[in-house]
Amino acid sequence: MVFSDPWDSGYCSKETPQQSRSGLSVNAPMEPGSSSTEKFYRIPKGKGPHSVGCTDLMTENAVEGSFLRLYYPSCNATDNEEAPWIPDKEYYQGLSDFLNMYRVVGERLFQYYVGSVTCPAKSNAAFKLGEKYPLLIFSHGLGAFRTIYSAICIEMASQGFVVAAVEHRDESASATYYCKKKSISEPQEESTSGLEKEWIYYRKLKTGEEERCLRHKQVQQRAQECIKALNLILKINSGEEVMNVLNSNFDWNSVKDSVDTSRIAVMGHSFGGATVIESLSKEIRFRCGIALDAWMLPVGDDIYQNSVQQPLLFINSEKFQWADNILKMKKLSSNDTNKKMITIMGSVHQSFPDFTFVSGGLIGRFFKLKGEIDPNEAIDISNHASLAFLQKHLSLKKDFDQWDSLVDGIGPNVIPGTNIDLPPAEPE
Repeated sequence: MVFSDPWDSGYCSKETPQQSRSGLSVNAPMEPGSSSTEKFYRIPKGKGPHSVGCTDLMTENAVEGSFLRLYYPSCNATDNEEAPWIPDKEYYQGLSDFLNMYRVVGERLFQYYVGSVTCPAKSNAAFKLGEKYPLLIFSHGLGAFRTIYSAICIEMASQGFVVAAVEHRDESASATYYCKKKSISEPQEESTSGLEKEWIYYRKLKTGEEERCLRHKQVQQRAQECIKALNLILKINSGEEVMNVLNSNFDWNSVKDSVDTSRIAVMGHSFGGATVIESLSKEIRFRCGIALDAWMLPVGDDIYQNSVQQPLLFINSEKFQWADNILKMKKLSSNDTNKKMITIMGSVHQSFPDFTFVSGGLIGRFFKLKGEIDPNEAIDISNHASLAFLQKHLSLKKDFDQWDSLVDGIGPNVIPGTNIDLPPAEPE
């Protein structure tokens, strides 16, 4: 039985020379002709009618503040550059730690393979006015961070959503940071603001530590961070001034009165899926939720006692799930027609984050970043089902109902429910 969230795919483990704890050989084959990042597929652009911009927001000079990347419908911004996909080398170091790689090796590999990758959203582009947009809060998985689900977030923004991708500070991200004031003894030339980044890296389980206890504590913090992000965006929407610790050319005043405060949802992948469930149980302003390949271990027993009243869509991959995890989803959604489950056939756990798009076919399959289904088709199924579900439960006046059949598991490469064989239900 799987207890850990297997976001990690092995890479070059420093624990054993030949095999990682996920069972993958670490003698990875090289892509033919792999001399530049041009050999990789790009992160797909949004397919909706809106151009997409993004900007980062951090509040407070303390770990208790909020940190998120905002994706939003933007004006056409020919002068703005695309945002970097992984913005700091410390994220490479954090990924290396998470994947049990030596930092010096991991940083070089990540820099070589994805160092020049950008996401197809214009950095600090002007916010597109004239419409009230529904709000979507996004929660990342274990070992991930705010930027690596950009394919999903950009598609949602292109379809008319404001998306706040939270970077969690519960030590479940491979790396994150907050900005603190420099001490007098530290050199000031590094930053004109007198602030420095204090990095927080992924915390591994201690010897003898029970994982469920740690993850349950973390998921509660994660849910509070999602609610805090919601409150922050609504504060900006109301016209209140918010101090962004990060240097940014983005005009936050332009967001005023642009968010539809009656249409708010929460979405997340893996550990982020558990965070969706926890957030729904704590915050009624989230009208519905979407859990992508959810990892149910962190969810507390109390949640199953009718504490999630809102509609919920589980979108699962074919290769990640197992019986106990699925049974927990079904327990949460039993006898509730507003809670749905579908499975994308041919997909893997990594069909949702961006790594599936920036790895070539050979390396992608070797490290289980790609499944049998084309990555673009898998993400389209997920996004279209999500949009149809959001239209129904946020009462949107869009054309997303063209994909209603996907929510029922009807269509190419999708099935209703699960592909996992479950034990027969016990008689009542």
